[in-house]
Amino acid sequence: MFPEFRKFETTLAGRPLVVETGKMAGLAGGSCLIRYGETEVLCTATMAAKPREGVDFFPLSVDYEEKLYSVGRIPGSFQRREGKASEKATLSSRVIDRPIRPLFPKDMRNDVGVVATVMSVDQDCLPEITAMIGVSIAISISEIPWDGPISGVSVGLVDGKFVINPTEEERAKSDMAVTVASTADLVAMIEAGANEVDNETMFDGIMYAHKVNQEIVEFIKGIQKEIGKEKVPFESQDPDPAMFEAVKEFAIDDIKAALDTDDKRIRDERLKPVYEKVHERFDEEYEDSVEKIDECLYKLQKFVVRRWLLDEGKRVDGRGINDMRPLDAQIDLLSRTHGTGMFTRGQTQVLTVTTLGPMSDAQLLDGLDNEESKRYIHHYNFRHIRSVKQDRREAREEEKSVTAHLLKERLFPLFRRLKNFRIQFVLFLRFFLQTVLLHKLQSAAQPFLLWPPVFP
Repeated sequence: MFPEFRKFETTLAGRPLVVETGKMAGLAGGSCLIRYGETEVLCTATMAAKPREGVDFFPLSVDYEEKLYSVGRIPGSFQRREGKASEKATLSSRVIDRPIRPLFPKDMRNDVGVVATVMSVDQDCLPEITAMIGVSIAISISEIPWDGPISGVSVGLVDGKFVINPTEEERAKSDMAVTVASTADLVAMIEAGANEVDNETMFDGIMYAHKVNQEIVEFIKGIQKEIGKEKVPFESQDPDPAMFEAVKEFAIDDIKAALDTDDKRIRDERLKPVYEKVHERFDEEYEDSVEKIDECLYKLQKFVVRRWLLDEGKRVDGRGINDMRPLDAQIDLLSRTHGTGMFTRGQTQVLTVTTLGPMSDAQLLDGLDNEESKRYIHHYNFRHIRSVKQDRREAREEEKSVTAHLLKERLFPLFRRLKNFRIQFVLFLRFFLQTVLLHKLQSAAQPFLLWPPVFP
């Protein structure tokens, strides 16, 4: 049934890493089902046959898709269906995108789609790390041109020792949460968080993860060598070298003059007439590839900026290699908000506004991690909050019990007298009412007791 089915096995951090190919997603350019522990992710990679027209960038899309069935959970929406990608899934897609994107040819314009579908989750084996390795395998064995493979691991610091891909219990007490992606030679991407870890420890942790990544890269290369498809040629979208040299000779002085300012707005205004001048000069000569002229001008700007940096040691805005842009931070800019802050770096600004709300305003999420399905998006320790609330309830109950005991001890004799008085009063009232009622009945029946009746 599956003549091309193959299975490859290794270990990562003491847990089995199994790669299966040739069974699922056979129409994709490259696909694999990767198992790490009991975490299972289906990874596929596909490339369009022709380049996309009208774009000046490499069109790569990376989708990390979480499925709640992977943790045995039903979606919490009214439709009981999977909704849009969660915030965690979006961030995981970016973590996978960052190390693989630079390894594609920069002049390729064919659409490439990469999908990692989480199908089963073992909380001790992170699905995003598994997906990163699986995506690397899927692209490597496909026909898509790519200068990979890469590998990624998570490194923690538990009791002063580095731990690769820490378990759920180890992550809870780890002082580091660092994701490292590497090629065979270099560290390609780092995403780091830590509990005040010093620089030397952080560096050692990154290099420790890099060494493990190199072992996985060699494992992937073995898979690629055995079942990998031949990489297909693609239509380069780089401008013709002769065109670039002609544009460079004609416009390099104007480009230098336009770029020589520290104000981005002025730089953009100066470049507009340069673009018009170049198009006026070369549109007729390169009638069949007019759109490549702008690409030549962009490459010329990069050429000028790099020459300034390497030859003269200055940046495009006049700063030296070791100079920073002016920084500024201000708070309380808005009067009626709970909190505001504005950060300025050069000509880039960010205004942040904070609004405080009660716990009932917290957003509820569905996720794959081992927390309750209804969990708050805010990074609070809700176990601690629940324990505090429980302590408060117990204190209130204890306070009530103490108060009741004091009331019973001090007021019980009075209550007993009042109770006896109440009983005596009720008996008296009942006797009085019965007597009055009996008297009224006798008075009303008196005329009927005589014969003949006597009426007034």
